[in-house]
Amino acid sequence: MAKKTDHGEVVVKPNVFMRIGLFIKQIIDELRKVVTPTRKQLFYWSLASFIFVVLLMVLVTLMDTGLGKLAFLVFG
Repeated sequence: MAKKTDHGEVVVKPNVFMRIGLFIKQIIDELRKVVTPTRKQLFYWSLASFIFVVLLMVLVTLMDTGLGKLAFLVFG
């Protein structure tokens, strides 16, 4: 489908197959930029994630216990 711009130029939109091909080409180009982490980096990122999850579990447990006791004091 052709569209006119403000300057009177005609811009032709590529068909659906060309757009799909361009999309796949862009995906491949982006995947080539991906750098695989080293074993050491992967270990430390996994360890950091594990520690973060454990800290969140402790925080939620403490909040649940505290709010449960508060609710018991208020409502008997």
